[in-house]
Amino acid sequence: MGVGQNQSKDKPVERETWDSKMEYLLAVAGHLVGLGNVWRFPYLCYKNGGGVFLIPYVVFLFTCGIPIFFMETTLGQFTSQGGITCWRKLCPLFQGIGYGSQVVILYSGIYYIIILAWSFLYLFSSFNSKLPWATCQNYWNTESCFEHGTNHTAGMHLDGGGSSSVVEFWERRILGLSVGIDRIGNVRWDLALCLLLAWIVCYFCVWQGVKSTGKVVYFTATFPYLMLVVLLVRGLTLPGAKEGVIFYLYPDVSKLADPEVCHLFFYL
Repeated sequence: MGVGQNQSKDKPVERETWDSKMEYLLAVAGHLVGLGNVWRFPYLCYKNGGGVFLIPYVVFLFTCGIPIFFMETTLGQFTSQGGITCWRKLCPLFQGIGYGSQVVILYSGIYYIIILAWSFLYLFSSFNSKLPWATCQNYWNTESCFEHGTNHTAGMHLDGGGSSSVVEFWERRILGLSVGIDRIGNVRWDLALCLLLAWIVCYFCVWQGVKSTGKVVYFTATFPYLMLVVLLVRGLTLPGAKEGVIFYLYPDVSKLADPEVCHLFFYL
């Protein structure tokens, strides 16, 4: 009896696997597209040379992004271990890479879940019959607020005075910016509840491991692609879309000499 118990204790626990190859492919695809593709990448592309930004992007994609992606997936499939033990199995000296990657994932998860909380608050705010960021008749607006899209918008931007209702909704309603880091303000319960909701949704997506995650990815991996298509079609059908795309992608070759452009790809 004692020998059998010791053998059962020493027997390694079998790791869970995906129910199908489709679930695995969707899980991988879900990591490729997210909120960053909607708000971060377009901003960085416009800020760092427009169409020229795509040149170093493609270079880093084929020299760093794709090779590291294949290394990560093949390493996980070959060892069937976690992010730390896979390196320990190959070489014990390399397990520090695993610990470092887990710290990065921890920080990324914390900041990304905050972005989801902001998204939830925007979503709930959009259920109003009149969008709160479209007017200056809210308690968070200042006297210098002007409604975005009005005839006074262009003049206010040229004069350098005033702030858009959209900007004030973001800075004063969502972020609640204070005058300094020494004044953090009070707890904003609506945003705190949105953050709690984001963590709850995240928990139930992973609480049964790949069994639950494999079902969730059918939505989380396909919905961002659908939204990108919707935003693309909507943007191209707006007045002046052609001029906007040309202005957005107009290449600024001088940006290629800026080392900051290359440094950005380590954060994308």
